[in-house]
Amino acid sequence: MYEQFGCFIDGAWCAGGARLDVFSPVTEKLLGTVAAASVEDTEAALDAAAKAQAQLQAMGGFGRADALHKIADAMIARADEAQRMISTETGKPLVQSGREWGLACDQFRWYAEEARRIYGRVVDSRVPGGRFEISREPVGVVGAFTAWNFPAALPARKLAPALAAGCPVVLRPSSQTPGVAMIIVDCIKAGGLPDGAVNLVAGSTAATYGTIMADPRVRKVSLTGSTRVGQQMIRDAADTVKKVSMELGGNAPCILYDDADLEVALDVIVATKFANCGQVCVTPDRFFVHASLHDAFVAGFTDRAKKIKLGDGLDDSVGMGPLINEGRLSEIDSIVQGAVRSGATVATGGQRAAGFNEGHFYEPTVLTGVTDDMEVFSEENFGPIAAITTFTDDDDVLARANACNMGLSAYAFTTSPERARRTISTLKAGMVGINSFALAASEAPFGGTNFSGMGREGGLEGIEDYLDTKLAQIVF
Repeated sequence: MYEQFGCFIDGAWCAGGARLDVFSPVTEKLLGTVAAASVEDTEAALDAAAKAQAQLQAMGGFGRADALHKIADAMIARADEAQRMISTETGKPLVQSGREWGLACDQFRWYAEEARRIYGRVVDSRVPGGRFEISREPVGVVGAFTAWNFPAALPARKLAPALAAGCPVVLRPSSQTPGVAMIIVDCIKAGGLPDGAVNLVAGSTAATYGTIMADPRVRKVSLTGSTRVGQQMIRDAADTVKKVSMELGGNAPCILYDDADLEVALDVIVATKFANCGQVCVTPDRFFVHASLHDAFVAGFTDRAKKIKLGDGLDDSVGMGPLINEGRLSEIDSIVQGAVRSGATVATGGQRAAGFNEGHFYEPTVLTGVTDDMEVFSEENFGPIAAITTFTDDDDVLARANACNMGLSAYAFTTSPERARRTISTLKAGMVGINSFALAASEAPFGGTNFSGMGREGGLEGIEDYLDTKLAQIVF
């Protein structure tokens, strides 16, 4: 299924030498092999990007806007192919894959318009006859690194604003889900951008990451990945003083106040928690439920979780697919068993799904009796685990929700505007949802604080990290 692709360097697909195996998380069987970039391939991609810089910048914002609209058109035309590729590589249900591809397309639409709105300004100078002109220029070559859990949305969030700003990109997608990024890059050819404006290399860390990070021509790197990888990237970027932006891990709290509409909350919470088998950085992990609602909440959560059908995401009747690999499956099981040993109770799930002779399937799991110091609560689980505890005091629950070094997203359910405003102002997170989990949109800035990263993707803010500010003093 990858035969028409490979590495994409200087405007052309190339086969490369070594190959990478890509496996299905549903069947554990080989999906195919893709070209693995060598150090020389990555260097060639960097050379092509550097060569394209002047041409891409010379197109101007309006020229780049037209190109991004053409790319979005090409992506929309290939929606069915891309949707199936997402589900094949990740195992997530087709309906979720379709939403993801739509979000990816929308990134190019949004930043096509933002490319026309890269504003400068003029400021009077105190020097007689003088004035300051402030302009914005592309930062330069960008290295973009993306994770496997959203193989379309994550590359699009980096490619679209970078190209809108006039920055060429060397994209390194996850080797577990390379095909979706390859479809996006193939669509980018329709935009008529200069050769080298976008390059794709998949391969080993030494051949791709190390080469990109060491090259002084790369002026910015953007990562979606784990906090551990982000910390290492910050250290490596320091050697050549690269600009960095990164969206890292999360461990989102979800507070249900005593005035919450319980049935409405449960409907959206369960659907969100088990989307993509819980492998979502902004998914709610820590559930703080007011004691007066606890029993009804657990009963409703458990009932809904039991009705979720597991299986291959390509089956329209499936509600939850597998974890991405055996390592994730073992880790999730270890987290659950550790919580049980520490005193938590399994309300439903809590084991590898029965009836599957292959694939990385784990049951939707609800844990009660959880305490704040348990690993399942204190650290991101990144899986289909809902860990539930109780509270009775608003001040106490907000303090407990903030007792985490992550700060990506946080949520609360309440019918009180006053409570909502207090919650928003108190929670330490880059994004807060009140009665909603709909945070990911092209028009909205997406990102976190503390150990969850820096910079924003989406919205007006999303293009800022790809621009440098230039000041000129003009005196006549």
